[in-house]
Amino acid sequence: MSALAFTIVALLLSGPVPAMLARARWPLRAPRAAIVLWQSIALAAVLSAFSAGIAIASRLFVPGPDGRPTATITSEIDALGWPLWTAYVVVFVLTLMIGARLMASVVGVAIATRRRRAHHRMVVDLVGAHRSRPWGQHGLRILDVAEPLAYCLPGVRSRVVVSEGALKALSDSEVGAILEHERAHLRARHDLVLEMFTAVHAAFPRLVRSAHALQAVRLLIELLADDAAVRAEGPTPLARALVACASSRAPSGALAAGGPTAVVRVRRLGGKPNSRILAACAYVAAAAVLVFPTVALAVPWLNELHRLFLA
Repeated sequence: MSALAFTIVALLLSGPVPAMLARARWPLRAPRAAIVLWQSIALAAVLSAFSAGIAIASRLFVPGPDGRPTATITSEIDALGWPLWTAYVVVFVLTLMIGARLMASVVGVAIATRRRRAHHRMVVDLVGAHRSRPWGQHGLRILDVAEPLAYCLPGVRSRVVVSEGALKALSDSEVGAILEHERAHLRARHDLVLEMFTAVHAAFPRLVRSAHALQAVRLLIELLADDAAVRAEGPTPLARALVACASSRAPSGALAAGGPTAVVRVRRLGGKPNSRILAACAYVAAAAVLVFPTVALAVPWLNELHRLFLA
C-alpha cells in the first residue's frame, strides 16, 4: 500500500496538481511564495517517486535480520502473482530511470546552458558597445539593432544587453526600469531556479511530466524582476518599457524583459498589489507538501540505521 500511495502522489504532483496551480490567478500577487510552492511540489514529486521505488524494492527483496534478502524472484512471483509482480518491477525500474535521468539532466542542462551563454557573451562583447550614460554600469552592452530589446546573460561574467532601438524608443526612466529588471534577474540568480525546473522536467518520462511548472516559473521570475523595477522607477515607466519590448525574444540561455508574457505583466502592474496573506498561505502549503514524502522517505532509512547500530 505504501508503494501504491507514493506512486499515486508522484503522479498527482507531476501532472494534475501542476495543471491546477498553473490555472490559478493568485500567484500573480505572491510570486516569490508561488515559486517556493512550485519548488516544493517538484521536490515532493521526486521524493515520492524515490519512496515508491524503495517501498517496492523492500517488497521484491525482503530483508531479514541480517539485512540480506530472504525472498527470491520465483518466490515473490508465487506470492504476489505475475500481474502485481510485473507492476512492481515496472514502477521500480521507472524510479531508477527517473533518478538517473535527473542526475543526467542536471549536468546536461548546466553544461549546455553555460556553453550557450559563453558563446553569446563573446559575441556581444565583440559587437556591442559600452557607452557612458547616466545609467551606465559594468557589464552593459549596447547592440546596434533597430528592434527594441533588452535581456541579460547570467553567470560569473554577467552581461546586460540592450539595443539602440530600445534606447531611442524609451525615456531615461523607462530605460532605468528595464535595466533594473535585468539587474534583479542577475542579483537573485533566477537562472538557477529555471535550470532546476528544466532538469526536473526533462527527468520525468514524457507520459507523466507536465510543462506547467516550467512555464509558470518562467512567468513568476519575470514578476519578481518587475517588482524590483517598480520599486526603483515606478509602474508606469516599466509598463511602457514592457510594451515597447513585448515583441522581442531572448536568445537561448538569456532572460529577456519582453516576450509573450509582457501583456499579462503589464495588466498586473495596474491591478491589485501583492498580498502578504496569499504569500503566507503559499508558504504554509509548500511546507505541508514536503512533509509527507520527506518524512516517509527519511523514516525507513532512520529505522534501518537504528537497527544496524543496535545490532
